[in-house]
Amino acid sequence: MPKHSPSHLDPRSPLVLDTRELPRRPGALRTVKRVVPAPSDLGVELISVPEGADLDLDLRLESVSEGVLVSGRVSGPVRGECGRCLREINESVAVTIQELYAYENSTTDVTTEEDEVGRMQGDLIDLEPALRDAVVLTLPTNPRCREDCPGLCPECGVHWDELPADHSHQQIDPRWAGLSQLTRKEE
Repeated sequence: MPKHSPSHLDPRSPLVLDTRELPRRPGALRTVKRVVPAPSDLGVELISVPEGADLDLDLRLESVSEGVLVSGRVSGPVRGECGRCLREINESVAVTIQELYAYENSTTDVTTEEDEVGRMQGDLIDLEPALRDAVVLTLPTNPRCREDCPGLCPECGVHWDELPADHSHQQIDPRWAGLSQLTRKEE
């Protein structure tokens, strides 16, 4: 008896792959190319793939003795803001994905932990957890609009790029503020 009880997968879901047409003999191969909408919350705080954005899947499903090995590339747009200057970031991400999905009641039920290997549900594979791991781990936690982004002036909040080279803010120690008034009267 398997030690896991996966929830029921919907075969119509865009990130669920049906392997019925893939023979269960090692070496059998099938390719999958499709465009799917991105799931929600696919990212980190400052940068993410917008929900519903087109993700291009270019995958290879290969039968192996214990299950199906899914490998390939996933690409799509990312949106966010620079962690230094808060400018908008519009880029794309392309990640490599490779995950083994074990057949139900295979030897992996005994030889691996439940969360160590992906599990098939009948002929269905839920690609979303592997896709989520690959994309989210690729995204920077502190994205920048460009590699040499100087950020914002901490005093006035203006982009350093838009300020003159000699830009500064005169800081007067409050204990000496009264003396600065004397020099202004003489001028």
